[in-house]
Amino acid sequence: MPPARRKAAAPPQTSWRDVTPQPLVLASGSDEYILQRIKDSLRDQIREQRGSCEVTDVSAADYETGSLAVVTSPSLFDDPKLVCVHDLASMHENLLADGLSYVANPDPDVTVLWQHSGGNRGKKLLDALKESALVLDCTPPKSDRDKTAFVLAEFRAHGKRIEPDAARALAAAVGTSTAELAAACAQLIADGPLTVDHDLVEKYYGGRVEVTAFRVADAAVAGNADQALKLWRQAVDVGVDPVPMVAALGSKMRLIALTAGSRGGAGALARDVGAAPWQVERAQNEARRFTAGDVAAALQAVAEADAQVKGASRSPYFAVERAITVIATSGHH
Repeated sequence: MPPARRKAAAPPQTSWRDVTPQPLVLASGSDEYILQRIKDSLRDQIREQRGSCEVTDVSAADYETGSLAVVTSPSLFDDPKLVCVHDLASMHENLLADGLSYVANPDPDVTVLWQHSGGNRGKKLLDALKESALVLDCTPPKSDRDKTAFVLAEFRAHGKRIEPDAARALAAAVGTSTAELAAACAQLIADGPLTVDHDLVEKYYGGRVEVTAFRVADAAVAGNADQALKLWRQAVDVGVDPVPMVAALGSKMRLIALTAGSRGGAGALARDVGAAPWQVERAQNEARRFTAGDVAAALQAVAEADAQVKGASRSPYFAVERAITVIATSGHH
């Protein structure tokens, strides 16, 4: 029997940290911070190797025919060039024709960075790039594991070390955006010892009010009443204001209410409700614990807590505790 035909493998993706100047580089993903890091790295490496670097930005959305040939042609002083073609997801036919022509015969002395955030527009050009370009993975770290890996890699790149439990704590504390996480790493790399431990991360970031609030809200929504109340009481002991706590509970429950029972994809829903797709996915998973009645009761408890922490009560902490308990014990009928 003839051997079974193997399905063509997807092109290998290289970590964005390992980017090197070459004629064609495709940055695949939507993280603006990582894209900027790639661009800066390419510029710095070209300057180091060749003494200078002329950087040109091209928008795929309003591309005019012939522009690519102009920006990649040799300059008067023959400066090395880095051309960044942004937002391929919004490209139109003009760029498709010029791009295919250029990718088939790129200038070996010019580095062209193509940025594509997703979707199938310009698939022919993307396929051509995937065959001949260095393909970089620029998806933002979303899961706790990805964020922890990002932190570990940031320290490794600077010749320092962070203990794994400290990396997890840092990712949990400031992991809302890649830029914010990178800034926290940079601060600890600059100010901290050769090895950063959990105590140092707690010292710098453990007391952040919004972090504490979201930890409590996450535990409550997950149905972990003991953990949520313990975290909340610890927060009260160190003087955390109840207002951001209620705001965190409210934002989580509102997103659950908006996504409960929805059948659409996370991307489309995210646009409708003004949240990130990963937040919608998480809320859809969390919503499975709640009945419609649970959601209504939780939103009512949050509204009461909100009124009381904003002046309607002398004992706002009890109202917050009640809201946490109502949310955490939902589904325990």
